[in-house]
Parts: sequence; structure tokens; C-alpha cells
Amino acid sequence: MKQESLKHGFDLSTLISESPTPYWQPEVTQTLSHQDWCVTDLSPRLDLDAWGTFLATLPRDPYVNRRWKRMAWLSVAEDGEVEVMGDCPMAQGGRFNDAESMADKLRYYPSLEEEFLERADVHDFVRHWARLWGLGPREPILMQITGVRGKGTHDPLQGQGIHADGCRFLSILVLNRDNVAGGTSRLYADKAGSRVLMEHTLAPGEILHLRDDRLFHSADALHQVAPEAPFERFIVIINSRFVDPFQNKMLKRFFPDAVLDPQ
Repeated sequence: MKQESLKHGFDLSTLISESPTPYWQPEVTQTLSHQDWCVTDLSPRLDLDAWGTFLATLPRDPYVNRRWKRMAWLSVAEDGEVEVMGDCPMAQGGRFNDAESMADKLRYYPSLEEEFLERADVHDFVRHWARLWGLGPREPILMQITGVRGKGTHDPLQGQGIHADGCRFLSILVLNRDNVAGGTSRLYADKAGSRVLMEHTLAPGEILHLRDDRLFHSADALHQVAPEAPFERFIVIINSRFVDPFQNKMLKRFFPDAVLDPQ
């Protein structure tokens, strides 16, 4: 499938050299190298209020109750231009997803809206995220906006528990937390959860980077705080270099020219 170029494409080397401060602080790379995960605050880089305007038009997730979701497959060209690759379903094998509603199924979701994908700060985010992990041209990047809203208590993982997403590089950015408690993120050394490596409740604007092929993660249940109003929590999930054979099979089918996990 021929890739569709988006607006606001820039030369990556020029953009980085002209930036007065690095997009990621030096400690981000250093910490990732040392412990395979890092939490940092991206609030100064992103217009969270503007990103939040796209939450109202998110469709319901047809596979998971009380969840809303859009996604897009992206890549970054040699000149730093962010491109939409086209449509390809999400595909997580049972090895990477314990939820019956999602495991071993092809899941199709509406694309992230064009107006969102054309934002300059979205391009900067994707471009620098790819550079952080050393991604090359034609490597598929999955970007999702997803989250839950409602009343009472809700499991944001819908039964996945402690798990890995089936990729090498994964980041989770919190967009909002309204009238909600809980949702603490945890990282583990193993799927059994015998050794907890990190516990942190991400605030809006904070992003958790992790090596998904080396760590396991989970998130606590969400709880409505004030009973007179519903709660909501939405996040951006972005990941690449898939090690799940089911997902790679679909990527090769839908994007024959894609570069898949070159390591």
C-alpha cells in the first residue's frame, strides 16, 4: 500500500540542530539504557488541551466494554517526514494478551483523525519518539488514543493483568485524569509479578517509556471520586518493533515493504 505523506514534514537533522533544547532530556536516554524504563514529563512540549478536544469524537471500542479508541499506523521517512502507512488490524496473540475479548483476534479500529495527525506537535512527538528508540524508515509505529469513562470502578486492562504488548519499544502518555483515582502503573521483572520494579501514578503530560520485550507491566483499577459526575482517563499508547508473530504476519500482509524487527 502506498504511504500517504502528512503535512508539516521537516528534515529531522535540521529540526534537531535548530532546537534550543533537546526534546528528551539527557537523563531519559541514560535511564533507559540503565534500567529499561523511564518516566518523564512532556507537558511543556504538548498542547494537552488541544489534544483533549479529540476525545469527544472517539468511538467506542467494539471489542472492550466501556473503552473508546482510535489508532493509526505511522512511520518516519529518512527526511523526518511523518507518514500514515494505511490500515492494518491490531493483532495480539495469546502469548501477549490474556483477555478473551482481545487475544488471537484481528481488531479493526477507526483511524486517528486527520486534523489530529496533521498537528505539528504530534509530528514532533512521533518523530522524536522514533529517534529515541533508533527506528529507521518504513518501521511501523502504532499510535493509539484510548481510554475509559463512566461510573464506579473499572479495570482499564480488561483482564490482561500483568502482561507485555508484544513489541520492543512501548510508551504510555496520559492525556487526562478527571474525577478518577487509581490507575497506578507498575513494572515487573517477570509475568508472575514476583519483583516490582516501579510503581507510579502517571499525571497528565507524563509519559512512561519501557522496553516491552524485557519488562512486564500492569495498571490498577480506576475509581470514580465524586459520585455526581462520571470519571474518565485517556492515554496515548505508542509502540514499535513488534515481536508478536501474529502482529508481524498482519503487518507484512498489509505493508509488504515494511521493515519488521531488524534486530
